[in-house]
Amino acid sequence: MLQDADALPQLIGDFKPIDQWQTHLNRLFYGLRGNQLRSYYQTFASADYRLAHALAADYYERVIARGKARGKGQEARGKTSEEESTPSLGPLASRQESHRPSPLTVLELGPGNGNLAACFLSHLKTIDKQGAVYPRVHYVMVDWEQPILDGALAHPDLAAHRNHVEIQCGSIEQLTGMVDGSVDRIICNELWNDLPTKLMAKNAGDIEEEYIRPNVSESLHAKIRDWSAFVRAFEAKDVDVLKTVPPFLDDLVWEKEYRKVEWKDVPFRKTITEHLKTIDEQVLLPVNLGAFAVVKEAQRLLAPDAVGLSAFDAGTAEMQVLNDPDKPCYGQFGGQYNFMINFALVEAVAKHLGIARTAIEPQREFVGRSLNTNVLTLMDLLATHPSAGPTLEPWEQDRLVLKTIKALNETYESPYLRRFEFPLPTNMPPDERETLGAILRSLKDNGVPDTVAYLTEEEITAAHKDLGAIGYDIDTIKMALGAPPSPVEYCHFNCR
Repeated sequence: MLQDADALPQLIGDFKPIDQWQTHLNRLFYGLRGNQLRSYYQTFASADYRLAHALAADYYERVIARGKARGKGQEARGKTSEEESTPSLGPLASRQESHRPSPLTVLELGPGNGNLAACFLSHLKTIDKQGAVYPRVHYVMVDWEQPILDGALAHPDLAAHRNHVEIQCGSIEQLTGMVDGSVDRIICNELWNDLPTKLMAKNAGDIEEEYIRPNVSESLHAKIRDWSAFVRAFEAKDVDVLKTVPPFLDDLVWEKEYRKVEWKDVPFRKTITEHLKTIDEQVLLPVNLGAFAVVKEAQRLLAPDAVGLSAFDAGTAEMQVLNDPDKPCYGQFGGQYNFMINFALVEAVAKHLGIARTAIEPQREFVGRSLNTNVLTLMDLLATHPSAGPTLEPWEQDRLVLKTIKALNETYESPYLRRFEFPLPTNMPPDERETLGAILRSLKDNGVPDTVAYLTEEEITAAHKDLGAIGYDIDTIKMALGAPPSPVEYCHFNCR
């Protein structure tokens, strides 16, 4: 925290709760850098397919099981499955219309580049041999940024499913166009960490929250010619004007202070304060207001027997981790705040809302269970290499990544064609750049699609010889496959 006001860089805003500045920055980030998302971070669904396939398989199994359960009950009451599962269409509906199977509405909140939707629908269509589920699916992608939706809808693999897909631009925390109880499935992938989050802590009997205010660095200040116009545009989130000034998001300098929480602006006060009683004094705790709002909206939208809400994100439900003062509450990517998810508090809010059935598990377990095997992420595999770590130069890390993928690609085959995207930095020895460029060009289109991808135990085992040739220890990899979750892990939160 900067203390000496005279020594500060140039102020461009006032102190506000961190969630308010987070929302402000999100608007600027997506407006200025929305077409460069993968330059700053990738999700488990940006190019990989395995999370989407696990979701599709899970959805298919649950819908089929629900249909069978309904059938038994309907048979006992003398009704057909279609008569009971189809909502009333009014007294003038024809007999044919009244027996038409009801649609299955699936919402994806924050669809990114559309890859999760494309792989979900493609796999669902493949496994639905009898056409009992896929033909009924109505897949709605929701985001607050129209350019994001347009880009997602343009995903080439969605072309085959266009009759099943639509987009809706608006607040994902309040979907005004959706009817109560009309949705069967809601999916959020790495969205919650992007939504408004407060940081709270107990302090001498009070509950305080973190406030921040933005400055720009002295070097950036010197580059901005019309300072007043820049400040006005920053306050107004005028992206068109801000595109004309030097990039500034990475050069923001933030001051911090702590003030008593204004509870009139915060929902679920009792649940939050009860949760904080289990946390030590002055230990900051993420309070994911945006995630709470999504759960509340899901409760309104989901049908009584819906498959439910699944959210995937990095965080923890372990109280020991939440009570650790050194836990990583947030990170910054391209100038944007991304918060860890306090799954224990999200679950408490869900129960406060009356949602009795909730479950939290490592995301890796959800994917591995679908494949009936152990899985490891490529990043976790890279971490087992003896030379991995901060001692490597960035270009040396890039070399390890590309050599590892080349080794895996000898046996790995994806069902999709995804050209591996990996921009090589310019600041590396020319001969290394030429070598790595040759490796990159040699990678097959149906190989490992991304640095953020899941690998099965069988795929890794099949590549043991080639991985060993570049320095991997097979016993260390085996230990990683069976290792327990990290303190802060990508998790699957499910409620229905």
